[in-house]
Amino acid sequence: MEQKLVQLSRTISYALRHNPAEFGLILDIEGWVSIEDLLAALRKRSSKWDSLRIDDLTRMIAQSEKQRFEMRDGKMRAFYGHSVELKMQHEPALPPALLYHGTTPQAAKIIRTEGLKPMQRQYVHLSADEETARQVALRRTQRPVILRIDALTASQQGIVFYLGNDRVWLADHIFPTFIRFL
Repeated sequence: MEQKLVQLSRTISYALRHNPAEFGLILDIEGWVSIEDLLAALRKRSSKWDSLRIDDLTRMIAQSEKQRFEMRDGKMRAFYGHSVELKMQHEPALPPALLYHGTTPQAAKIIRTEGLKPMQRQYVHLSADEETARQVALRRTQRPVILRIDALTASQQGIVFYLGNDRVWLADHIFPTFIRFL
């Protein structure tokens, strides 16, 4: 993805996931904001976004590997990763049999007894495949610990899962009984 779109993605991630108020934006309960309001906020924030158009947002979304955003009906939102106070609402979904989570060796010690918790996020983030979990963990450690989550059994026993996008699943808390350390 070209550098300007990378900067745009990071700026929008910050605005929609972590600090909409700093941009003068108000998210609805599902995290949606008017595209026109978002464009106006970005233009006001920095002159480098003066010529920003909806086509730029569309290109940014299309070229992003991580698929963090979606646009629909004149609105845009981040799929997951929110740390704002208002908890984003997602529709419960039946997860695949297995999901994965990459973490640090230090965090793995705590997870063994307490399970996976959202920490500074609204939800626990789980990957649909082991390699994605490894890539996520490599951002924080050179010695990633990969966890395999028995998601289907957890779901059958009352843990609610939400689809973030085609590669990211969300949950409120995963108890240690559903976690296997690889």
